[in-house]
Amino acid sequence: MTPPRSHADRGQTLPLYIWLTGILLFAAFAFFVFAQAASARNGAQSAADAAALAAAQDSRDELMTGLQKAILQDDDWLPWLQGEGSKGTGASAAADRLAADNDSTLQGGAIPTIVNGFPGYQVTIETRYTVGKSIIPGTETQHARAEAVAVIQPRCTLPSDADPKKLVHLDCDGRPVDIDPEHFRSDDLPDASVLFSVHLAE
Repeated sequence: MTPPRSHADRGQTLPLYIWLTGILLFAAFAFFVFAQAASARNGAQSAADAAALAAAQDSRDELMTGLQKAILQDDDWLPWLQGEGSKGTGASAAADRLAADNDSTLQGGAIPTIVNGFPGYQVTIETRYTVGKSIIPGTETQHARAEAVAVIQPRCTLPSDADPKKLVHLDCDGRPVDIDPEHFRSDDLPDASVLFSVHLAE
């Protein structure tokens, strides 16, 4: 038969329970802090991705406008199909709008870059919100930052004998597109997504 536990035994286990409870509470608070930080980082990355894509899409629109004008003005329009000619004049403004929509601020504008030979834009954003209060000092004033790069990739393959003065048959990722400068109208071009893809750099 097991003898009853004495008051001394219960007195010795009470500090152990308090100590273990303290460790568990600290672990729970630490996990909460890491979760807060991870959430802020994820939000920042989503904002950066959206801003970079907005900059690239705005530049793609500029490419389409330049391509259309070059054909109508009987200029050499072939380089526009390769992503050349756009100056990205509205890229930073577009990126800034998307960053603001995601409660973030664009840092330094949308910076033109080249990725695997294709034009693109790099952006850096900082969240307007902070990680939040926690047991770690300073998190209530700490903002998350993230970077992203979006690329404009031409989809169309030009024939080797392409002449900007004559009918050109394009293969745009398996979709045939014909451009005839002699009978071109402003609404003859397909959607921008047919001629150019916009995606985040890997």
